[in-house]
Amino acid sequence: MKIYNAENQILGRICTSIAKDLLKGEDVVVINAEKAVLSGNPRWKKEHYQEKIKRGDPHKGPFFPRYPDDIFRRTVRGMLPWHKAKGRKAFKKLKVFIGVPEEFKNKTTEKVKTADANKLKTTYITLADLSLSIGAKKKW
Repeated sequence: MKIYNAENQILGRICTSIAKDLLKGEDVVVINAEKAVLSGNPRWKKEHYQEKIKRGDPHKGPFFPRYPDDIFRRTVRGMLPWHKAKGRKAFKKLKVFIGVPEEFKNKTTEKVKTADANKLKTTYITLADLSLSIGAKKKW
């Protein structure tokens, strides 16, 4: 089982390595999902995700998540072959948490070297700020 700490990691970069691990058959746990980072203009990111939410019908969908852990899970799902059995099987091995649960407090975690947000020269927004701006009620 691999435990990833998403704190100060670029969302797309960490999700690609997680998707590869899932397709290899490993169990993956992600902690601190609300601290993952989306690079780019924060105002544009908020508008972009707001459009994704408003696109669907409230009764028939498509439904888009508002909470940070669900947005993270949905991003990984987009990188898996979801319409095939191996993609759905791999997706079931992913667990994403907001914060750090008690069972993973003293365990060693991994970080993706290419996903470090400290090297960014652009502005960015965290998943926590994004989810609050698109209508999530704070639960973390």
